[in-house]
Amino acid sequence: MQTHDIEEGLTKTVSLLDKLRQAIYRGEFAPGQRLVESDLARKYETSRGAVREALALLVNEGLISRQRNRSAWVRPVSIEEAIEILEVRALVEGLCAAKAATRATEEDHRELRKMADEMTDAVKNGDVVTDSRVSDQVHAKIRQIAGQQTATGIIERLRYQGVRYRFHVSLLPGRLAQGLTEHLGIIEAVIDGDAEAAEQLTREHFASVIEALHVLANANPAPFTPLASLAWVALTPR
Repeated sequence: MQTHDIEEGLTKTVSLLDKLRQAIYRGEFAPGQRLVESDLARKYETSRGAVREALALLVNEGLISRQRNRSAWVRPVSIEEAIEILEVRALVEGLCAAKAATRATEEDHRELRKMADEMTDAVKNGDVVTDSRVSDQVHAKIRQIAGQQTATGIIERLRYQGVRYRFHVSLLPGRLAQGLTEHLGIIEAVIDGDAEAAEQLTREHFASVIEALHVLANANPAPFTPLASLAWVALTPR
């Protein structure tokens, strides 16, 4: 096999991996849904070999499950597991926020303020999808400023497992505004260079998300609506 063939195969696998990961994230594939190699190959116009490799990587990420000689399926994530993920993220993201507060440059400050403005506009317009996207960008930017590669690797693995309840949380009454206030506080602490406040506010933010998950669990013990449906709701004018 030529080198360019290997590189082309890797490129296809990485591209497909991201598409499948995002499809699970958005709820296009529901928890427990079977992922058949031949169907995926047709859907994404690629080879079954690329599908097989991408699915193996998603197993390693904990997004799907697979048993020998059986189709893969989207691994359900319980609220209990989602809470455990958030508890770990609170510690790791808090560490990153503290480091970022001591390392952020003026250019970093400008980027964070721009994100703060985007989140403010999204919440004002009730735009759950944009708010969710920018929220991710804020945390990713803070991790980048911190220069914590190990933390970034941990968070990226956990983030995709825990995002499936995000829209459910965002649609709770008052949650968008509360989340905005929390993120603005974290951003200001980083810009002010207050490492202690940045870490504490980050931990409090994740604690409030955990509290919201408890509210969801108590209010709706039945299985949750797929995220794709909730994304549609979020985009529908209200």
